[in-house]
Amino acid sequence: MLEEFKKFALRGNVVDLAVGVIIGAAFGAIVNSLVQDVIMPIIGAVTGGLDFSNYYIPLSSKVQTGLAYADAKKQGAVVGYGQFLTLAVNFTIVAFVLFLVIRAMNTLKSKEEAKPVPAEVPPDVKLLTEIRDLLAKRPAA
Repeated sequence: MLEEFKKFALRGNVVDLAVGVIIGAAFGAIVNSLVQDVIMPIIGAVTGGLDFSNYYIPLSSKVQTGLAYADAKKQGAVVGYGQFLTLAVNFTIVAFVLFLVIRAMNTLKSKEEAKPVPAEVPPDVKLLTEIRDLLAKRPAA
């Protein structure tokens, strides 16, 4: 059983998947930082200095108004639509970047397929070509 697991774990697809997951996690952290630290502050500045991450609707009378979202969650139930908006922008960016990567890969793949593969000359045609060339080099009688 250990040998079978080793064969499974070291199969190429599993290793590729592991690399993809690790790179995806790192890419997710970069996109998350891009959205929270670059894009959302710009959107907030355009909309008058609003911070979307602190937008929420209190569902409990225990929640005081004007608190930060994290503090409001501690006091009671709240709907954090600002967080949802941030994550929706995050998802849109990730989906668009993946679209661009897949589109570029498909373009490269179609260029590879479009290259004509030189056909190998059959031996009899090669022989006839050599005979023709030798006859052409002979002096005229």
